[in-house]
Amino acid sequence: MKLLQLSPSELQQRLSGPGVWLRTGPFSLRVQSRIPSVAKGLVDLYGQFETRDSRHAFADFHVELNAPSTLRRWLRPQVDFSFDGSLPFKPLPLDQAYPMLEWGLNWCVSMHAHQYLIIHAAVVEKNGLAAILPAPPGSGKSTLTAGLVLSGWRLLSDELTLIDRLSGLIHPLPRPVSLKNQSIDVIRGFSLEAFINRASHDTAKGTVAHMRPPRESVRRQHEPARPGWVIFPKWTAGAETVLSPRSKAQTFMFLAQNAFNYSHLGTDGFRVGTTLIEHVDCYDFQYSQLPEAVAAFDRLAATPHDVD
Repeated sequence: MKLLQLSPSELQQRLSGPGVWLRTGPFSLRVQSRIPSVAKGLVDLYGQFETRDSRHAFADFHVELNAPSTLRRWLRPQVDFSFDGSLPFKPLPLDQAYPMLEWGLNWCVSMHAHQYLIIHAAVVEKNGLAAILPAPPGSGKSTLTAGLVLSGWRLLSDELTLIDRLSGLIHPLPRPVSLKNQSIDVIRGFSLEAFINRASHDTAKGTVAHMRPPRESVRRQHEPARPGWVIFPKWTAGAETVLSPRSKAQTFMFLAQNAFNYSHLGTDGFRVGTTLIEHVDCYDFQYSQLPEAVAAFDRLAATPHDVD
């Protein structure tokens, strides 16, 4: 069944008790929490995802978000993220409970899913080919990702590109898209179909909100895609929309430096990374207007791909 089919009382009972089980891409997780904003965030953003009775289902990740068990929680309400009973992070203000869940789940995957080469990059797909979008903060990566998936591209991930070490295919992890600061209003104005949850303010990343992944992306979340491009987006005010070829050597070095487990995988990380670079076209991409950026990506997806 889907999460949205649970009644509010059943959802709260599961969250407060054995936990809510969810399947997202290749992973299953169990979430426990007594915090209302966590329940609200799950309903709003994961309603189309599969859920089961967590008492009888295996989960890759067991996470809990609750107030710290200290007197301080009454003076300054906070939230802890617990993974298998350990606390990998310092507490955050209670208002940031839902973003902490998303950040924590990113950490769970990036620290433990070594069956993949994991690159810190968004990834979207159209016509069977995936575009990997690595970029430093402030580059407009998530804004571009949201615009593309609201325009017919399939969301594979907003943050983590999972490259299968055996097949070289990219496995989807279509969780909510993280939007920050001005990007929130940009995406609200870009499409009436965008559902964005309540924003959390004064986080380490500024104001943060999350966009619900498209239903079709969730439905196809077990369907891998073949890499087609590595594209480095850069939003610049007033800039023309320009897609320009990029050195494959430079691209490989950047991806290696921005892979969570490249060093951990050793020579196999090098093998997977070089194989990827051999099979993709590499570009720098400058833009200022989101509709123009989407149109440029659509033209690229319609062009025959000759890289073997």
